[in-house]
Amino acid sequence: MADLQDELHTAPEVGERPLDGPFPEPQGPDLAGPGVDEPVGDPLDRAHALLAAHPIADGYSGLPWALRHLPWYDLQAGETAVDTDVPRLREGHVAALFWSLHLPEGLVANRAVGATLEQLDLVRSVIKAHPEGLRLARSAGQVIDARNCGRVAVLLGPAAAPALDDSLGILRVLHSLGLRVLTLAGTSWASEAGLTRFGEEVVREMNRLGVLADLSGASDATIARTLVLSKAPVLCTRSAARALRPHPDNLPDDLLTELGAAKGLCMVPLTAEQTGPGIRDVADHLDHVRALAGPESVGLAGTYDSGAAHPRELADASGYPRLIAELLGRGWSETDLALLTWGNAQRALRAADFLSRAGRDRHEPSTADIAALDA
Repeated sequence: MADLQDELHTAPEVGERPLDGPFPEPQGPDLAGPGVDEPVGDPLDRAHALLAAHPIADGYSGLPWALRHLPWYDLQAGETAVDTDVPRLREGHVAALFWSLHLPEGLVANRAVGATLEQLDLVRSVIKAHPEGLRLARSAGQVIDARNCGRVAVLLGPAAAPALDDSLGILRVLHSLGLRVLTLAGTSWASEAGLTRFGEEVVREMNRLGVLADLSGASDATIARTLVLSKAPVLCTRSAARALRPHPDNLPDDLLTELGAAKGLCMVPLTAEQTGPGIRDVADHLDHVRALAGPESVGLAGTYDSGAAHPRELADASGYPRLIAELLGRGWSETDLALLTWGNAQRALRAADFLSRAGRDRHEPSTADIAALDA
C-alpha cells in the first residue's frame, strides 16, 4: 500500500473521508472525551452505547441462498425461518452486511456463472422488496450514506472464484453488477500450489476494479502470495486462529502476523465449528488475532444463514452486544472495539475504492488469457 502515498488524491464520494490518515467514525456523546476507556456501568449497557456509535460491519452472511428455499418471507417484519431479518439486525446494531454469493459444491463445477448471476438477481429483488430496511452499497461512501439514512448497507460478495469461468471479462461484468469481494480458492489458478501467472493477473485486475480478495479457504501458498501481490487490503471473511482450533479455514500464527503486516483483515466467524461452542471461545480467538495481527486487522463475520451451528448466546444477528460486552469485560479499549466493529471494514473498503480510482486512470482492462499465461 506504500505506493498509494504517491497517488494524487481524488475527491471523495459522498459520505467518504479522504484516504490520507486515520479514519475514526464520528464519536457519540457518550464515547468522546477523557476517561473514554474507563470501565463504567454495566458491560452490556456500555456495549449498546458503543455500538450505537460504531455499529457492526458483518463480513459474511449466507442469507441469499437461504432465502431461495423459502416460498415467502418478510425480512422487514421479521422472519423466523432464517437467522437474519431487519429487526434482529437493528437489535444487534448491524449497519453493514456482506452477502455471500457462494454456491453449493455441486453447482460450482457445473454452472457456477449462471448460478452466481441468479444469486445477484435474487439479492437485488430482496433489497428492492425491503427499501425501509436494506440498501445496496457499492462503495465505502455508500455504506456511510445508507447508515445515515437508517438502512442496513448490503455489499455483494464474497463470490466463488469458479464464477469467473477463468475469464477476466466475466470478473468485470460481475463487478459492474455490484460484486465487491471474490474468494480466491477452488480453481486451477488459485490452488494448493498457490497463484499461477493468470491468478496473479486476476489479483491485479481485482485491484484495478476495487474488488477485494477473500482468502478464507485458500491454501497457505495462495494466501502468502496474495499478501505480497495485492496493493489493496485483503480479507479473510471467515477465518479464526488455527492455534486455538485446527479448522482448515482458520489461519496459522505466521499468516496472521503476515496479514497484520499487510494491513489485511481477519474477520472471525461466529461458528461453533471454527471458534468453539461458547461466547468466551469466540472472544479467545479475537484476543489471539488481535495480539498477532494487531487491532487494525481484526473484524467480525456472523456467518449466519450459512448452515453452520453458532456458539451459545450468538444464535442470530441480534447477539453482537453480548459479544462486545464480553470483550469489554476482558479489558478491550473502546478504541479497539470501534475498529473491530466498524472501522477496519470501512478502511479496507476505502482503500480499495481509492486504489481503483487511481488504477483505472492509469491502466486499461486486462486482456490476459489463461491459456496463454498458464500454458
